[in-house]
Amino acid sequence: MKLNNQIEIPELGLGVFQIPNEETAEVVKNGIINGYRLIDTAKIYENEEGTGQGIKEGLASTGLTREDLFVTSKLWGDNHSYKETIQSFEESLKKLDLDYLDLYLIHWPGTNYAYKEAWKAMEDLYKAGKVKAIGVSNFQKHHLEELLSYAEIKPVLNQIELHPKLSQKELREFLKLHDIKVQAWSPLMQGQLLDNEMLKKIADKHGKSVAQIILRWDIQQEILVNVKSIKSERMIANRQIFDFALDQEDMEALNSLNEALRVGPNPDTFNF
Repeated sequence: MKLNNQIEIPELGLGVFQIPNEETAEVVKNGIINGYRLIDTAKIYENEEGTGQGIKEGLASTGLTREDLFVTSKLWGDNHSYKETIQSFEESLKKLDLDYLDLYLIHWPGTNYAYKEAWKAMEDLYKAGKVKAIGVSNFQKHHLEELLSYAEIKPVLNQIELHPKLSQKELREFLKLHDIKVQAWSPLMQGQLLDNEMLKKIADKHGKSVAQIILRWDIQQEILVNVKSIKSERMIANRQIFDFALDQEDMEALNSLNEALRVGPNPDTFNF
């Protein structure tokens, strides 16, 4: 999918949240071998070193080049000054052992809107060619309105908690209006949707798993997805979502599950 600065991003990515650093290299390597081209990490995950090592091993195993991959990391909320943002970015780049990032995100807005300096620093990193695209994560509509009031460079995407129980329709419409892509984290609601009886029926109808049905629901709505898996067989299964389509009845059934229910923190109240 093409971002608003014309950079292309894979629709489906591999996330490494809550994977211990010493296990991350193997997971990332296997992800690349199994066809993933987007790798998503963050400073707060404390596994950027393992991610970088996995990228190196994955490239060596497949014959791919760095340019074949799309690597994302994120700025944590204790580093929102201009100087700290630059420093945090450089530290992430060093831990990943990369020359550039494809995408750098403000991880959370915080409750005090103190990200103006951070965004300016990220704009300068973008202008310097150290990152191919910049964006945000967990921003609500009002956070984005405030950011857009002074941003020289528009965010390319907003990475948010999104799944059938939290469809974020109003926020998605706002993002579409401003040509900012939506990227879902926790698309399977941390596994809480996998036993849903209605989803099981739809899965049986298509000869797919519930996870594949949910991920297909995202893809059909042009929602970018990051999904975490440490097992190769699940990595492979999660990618097998491009050979079928949900019909209108299926889509309406999934949409009906929305309860505005979060499994992660509320961006309006979460602080660091």
